[in-house]
Amino acid sequence: MSPRTITFIVFLSAGAIGSWYLARSNAPTGAEELPYTPVHRGYYLEQARILGTGEDGRLLYEIEAQHAEQQEDDRVEFTEVRIHYSPDSGVPWVVNADQATLREGAPRIALRGNVQISNSGDSSAEDTEVRTPYLELDPERFIAETNERVQIRFGSRSVTATGMLASLNDDKIALKSNIRGKIAP
Repeated sequence: MSPRTITFIVFLSAGAIGSWYLARSNAPTGAEELPYTPVHRGYYLEQARILGTGEDGRLLYEIEAQHAEQQEDDRVEFTEVRIHYSPDSGVPWVVNADQATLREGAPRIALRGNVQISNSGDSSAEDTEVRTPYLELDPERFIAETNERVQIRFGSRSVTATGMLASLNDDKIALKSNIRGKIAP
């Protein structure tokens, strides 16, 4: 073999080994992250209206929201939420909040941000309003509960407390602790 042929074979071998090495180092592995974020294929609604039914199949409550979006972890996020009961249920309470979360299979709705529960009586002196930053509502059992600070106004009277358990169909509110109020005729 001539020196020229040996040089040519060495040069070709080096080129083959180099291209194999470069191809192997640039190959994607399964552990690498994708250069894009996969698209979540959940639904979203504008001006959403979701109906909840009782055990008998009749309308029990309605959730209205400016925006509703299904998340990847089987929950639905709502913004500008209003929940009210059907007139047939006999529950006059209305719940408003900035945001809410409903998890699939969970009976409770978690409400956040300027949560307000109101009940209009026959006269303005009987109006009742509850305000809190966070509340969990079980609309099928008519239960509202929080461990956060609550402010309750009924007529010209007001009470503040930490924590509350309310039965909306019985019009009963139980305060948990740190109860302070102004009860004057």
